[in-house]
Amino acid sequence: MKKTVKDIDVKNKKIICRCDFNVPMKDGKITDDFRIVSALPTIQYLLDNDAAIILCSHMGKPKGQPKPELSLAPVAERLSKLLKKKVVFAKSDVVVDDSVKKAAMELKSGEVMLLENVRYRAEEEKNDPEFAKDLASLADVFVNDAFGTAHRAHASTAGIADYLPAVSGSLIEKELEFLGEALDNPKRPMVAILGGSKVSDKILVIENLIKKADTIIIGGGMAYTFLAANGYNVGSSLCERDKLDLAKKLQAKAKKKGVKFLLPVDSKIGDKFDPKCKTKIVDNDKILDGWMGMDIGPKTIELYTKEIKKAKTIMWNGPMGVFEFKAFAGGTKAIAMALAENKGITVIGGGDSAAAVSQFKLDDKMTHISTGGGASLEFLEGKILPGVSCLQNKQIKKSKLKKVDKMAEAKKATAKKAAAPKKAVAKKAAAPKKEAAKKAAPAKKAAAPKKETVKKVAPVKKAAPAKKAAPKKAAAKKATK
Repeated sequence: MKKTVKDIDVKNKKIICRCDFNVPMKDGKITDDFRIVSALPTIQYLLDNDAAIILCSHMGKPKGQPKPELSLAPVAERLSKLLKKKVVFAKSDVVVDDSVKKAAMELKSGEVMLLENVRYRAEEEKNDPEFAKDLASLADVFVNDAFGTAHRAHASTAGIADYLPAVSGSLIEKELEFLGEALDNPKRPMVAILGGSKVSDKILVIENLIKKADTIIIGGGMAYTFLAANGYNVGSSLCERDKLDLAKKLQAKAKKKGVKFLLPVDSKIGDKFDPKCKTKIVDNDKILDGWMGMDIGPKTIELYTKEIKKAKTIMWNGPMGVFEFKAFAGGTKAIAMALAENKGITVIGGGDSAAAVSQFKLDDKMTHISTGGGASLEFLEGKILPGVSCLQNKQIKKSKLKKVDKMAEAKKATAKKAAAPKKAVAKKAAAPKKEAAKKAAPAKKAAAPKKETVKKVAPVKKAAPAKKAAPKKAAAKKATK
């Protein structure tokens, strides 16, 4: 387990906090502030505990060049409104310069400043030690709360931890708790829903989930690679022909493990990739040449929702179809609705799935929506995330270890108690056999003298010096001649 802000003393300390403020923009305005809002609990905790806060983040892909349209100035404005206090924007095209260092040095407890887009510096994505040192020089402690970039080993996500004590914020703590619990200790049955366009993007995820899930549901463009592997004509549907053998192997692995592997049975198809194309609903053995599967059909929706209703843990990563086109949003919406109605644990793996849930206004119906598309995908693959592995580990207290030991002992006692009736039955069943064995015992005793005789006779084997008789054999041979 990783240390969090709650495990350290932040009073009167300068904290540099890496957030994920990579929010969508249009005409210089933020169109969705979900990621900013997700960072508020950590920021508020630091404020409540008298820390001076220096926030940093990236936005878009400026590729090491200052681009005004990717400035974090609008984020500073939005944060000021949400926190109801002024967030100072430290404008600098090089992110850290003398004026920024001076502003950081003068920052008081309870105040907040935001640095410029860290990707204005090419050194950020190269995890350059000098840039990491520049960032570290501004503060006493590093807090990483950017789960969306935790799979990147960049200067502001991992490199900075080489120069400062590093802990997680509450968002990363929450992400690890929900994703980790759903993967490693799920309430069963556990259902994993995977969509998206390509099998190749999800190979490691599928392989990892085969070890963990009870049912795997496949949707989106990747479903047609599996269908083609099973001998179906998929028309012009998205299909990775070079991955057909892999698709067969993954299905075989699931079968061997006893994992239910569900594929669509019907599709909503279109005659071209266009929001205004002609559409038809067909069974998957009747997909027409020149037409493409762009959403799951009503029979598949019924099949999938039935499975979702039985689940106690659900993980969803990837839409069921081209939900951006209104005509093909039905499948993804139906799955989102099924999750919203489920009383179990529902975890949405960021990216398009999170966007879909937001589009259908079902955000508040889910247990957890991840802020990291790529990061949650790599977490599901079982990969180590650099932005998490660089953080300090918690030390487990001896009292907690004793508690764990007591729990283990209690489990053993319960198991022993549960096994007792079985042992009693086995003992009862074995009684006649023991009785029969007792009756047969005299025969064994009678045989004993023979064994003794054999033991006494055994030393005769030592009469091996017969090799010395070789001269006689030679004489006999001579006499024969």
